[in-house]
Amino acid sequence: MEQATAAPLKKTPLNARHRAHGAKMVPFGGWDMPVEYTGIVAEHLAVRERAGLFDVSHMGQIEIAGKDALAGVARFSSNDAAKLAVGQAHYSGLMSEKGTFVDDLLVYRLAPAHFLMVVNASHIPDDYAYIAQRIQPAGDAVAVDASSRYALLALQGPKALETLQPLTGVDLSSIKYYWFAHGEVAGVRATISRTGYTGEDGFEVFVPPQSADKVWLAILESGKPFDVIPCGLGARDTLRLEAAMRLHGSDIDDTTTPVEADLNWIVGWKRADFDVLAGADVLKSQKASGPARKLVGFEMLDRGIARGGYDVYIGDAKVGRVTSGTQTPYLKKAIGMAYLPVEHIAAGTEFDVDIRGRRTRARVVPLPFYKRDRR
Repeated sequence: MEQATAAPLKKTPLNARHRAHGAKMVPFGGWDMPVEYTGIVAEHLAVRERAGLFDVSHMGQIEIAGKDALAGVARFSSNDAAKLAVGQAHYSGLMSEKGTFVDDLLVYRLAPAHFLMVVNASHIPDDYAYIAQRIQPAGDAVAVDASSRYALLALQGPKALETLQPLTGVDLSSIKYYWFAHGEVAGVRATISRTGYTGEDGFEVFVPPQSADKVWLAILESGKPFDVIPCGLGARDTLRLEAAMRLHGSDIDDTTTPVEADLNWIVGWKRADFDVLAGADVLKSQKASGPARKLVGFEMLDRGIARGGYDVYIGDAKVGRVTSGTQTPYLKKAIGMAYLPVEHIAAGTEFDVDIRGRRTRARVVPLPFYKRDRR
C-alpha cells in the first residue's frame, strides 16, 4: 500500500528477530523493515503455494469512537461504513477535497459507534491530523492514534488456516473474507482478521506489541509441517501486484481519484450521506462525465521489465507512465499497471514503454493478473 521514505527510522517490535534471522533490512515508510529473508522469489512462491508470515507492524491504526462516530467516518472514507456489521471490515479511500487519495485504508467496525482504520506507515501523523480535523463537524466523535497499541502479523497463503488454527480457540473457518473475530493466539489476546495484501487467503493478527515475538515464533513453529517461512516486503509487493492491489504513492495518490484508478467499487455512490464526503462533488462529476484516463494492467510483449515511473507512448505521443511493474515469480511474466487515455484502455491495446531509452511493446490485459482458486 505504500512507497519507501527517508530516515529517521522506527523499529517494529520484531526488529531484533528479523536481524537475528538474517533478514535484509531496508528503510520503508520511515521504518527499518525486512525486504527479504531467503529471497523474494522463494518467499513469493511460498505464499502462493503454502504460506508466508509477514511483519506489518509498521502500519498505523486510528480509532474513532463516540455516538456520532459513523457520521465522522462518513466525512472522509469513500466506502459506505453504514453497511458494515460489527465484526466486518472493508477497503476504502481516505478522500481529499479534490476527490483524490490522501491515503487508502481498511475500516473495521469494532462496535456500533467504534471504528478502527488501518493506514499506511509513512502517512500516520498526516492521516491522523486530517481525520481528526475532518470529523469535527460530525459531533460526538473522537479520533485517537492507537498505533502504539498494536503489532500486526500477516499470515498469507493456502496453508494459513491450517497453520493458525492450532494456536487459537476461534473457529477460523467461520470467519468470512473481510470479517474479523476476537480471541487468543498462542495465549495472547488478539484480533484475527481474514484480510491481506497478497491475493491469497490468510489472516492479519493484531496483538499487543510486547507479545508480537511470542506469536511470531508460535506461528512459524505451527507452520513447520507446511514449510511456512518468514517473508519480507519485497515479496509482499510482487504478490500484491499480481493481484492488482493498488499501492499508495504509485498506483494511487493525491493526483488520482477512485474513478481513474478503476476503484468505483470502494465508493458508496448510493449513500444517503454521500454529500458530506470530502470531494463528493468532484467524484460525482467525474463519474457522470467519465474520466480522461484510467488505470490498466499490461504485460510486456518484448523482453524487458517496465518499472514504476517509466514513460508510456502511443505512437510518438507520451500518454502516461507506468505506476508499478515487475517480473512476477509465479506467473513468470513481466507485468505492470499504468494510466492510459480512456480511448486506449481496451484489452488487447498495444503501446510502448520507454525502458532506459528503448521503446518496448506492451499490451493491455484484464485485471487482476492473478486470482486464487476459491474452491
